[in-house]
Amino acid sequence: SAMAAVRDVEIDPEGTFKYILVRLQRPGGEERRDIVRGTKAAEFHNHIFEKVNPEMEKLGYECKCLGGGKIDHNSKDKKIRVFGLSTGYGKADHSVTVEILKKVYTDYEITWSDDKK
Repeated sequence: SAMAAVRDVEIDPEGTFKYILVRLQRPGGEERRDIVRGTKAAEFHNHIFEKVNPEMEKLGYECKCLGGGKIDHNSKDKKIRVFGLSTGYGKADHSVTVEILKKVYTDYEITWSDDKK
């Protein structure tokens, strides 16, 4: 399906940056899935959503931001840390985010916490 063509994760390869957890759903349909998007280019969490939303609408999905936080991506040590929250969207369920990240970064150590920093 087209939904399967949407990548689970699109995050920067290195550094600490904001991320959001987004739920995709077919209007009126049962099919849904959650994706993770994060980038240093975004000064605020809504900047990420404003980029993702039109892309997904073109594919026929409704998007809902489930919350946000930060990701610390250390590609050298193969570690990802998920933490923090979004002022605008609230805190994403980082445990869900970690499960999605694990599908893509299979050989990484991935952790989460409610720490702000």
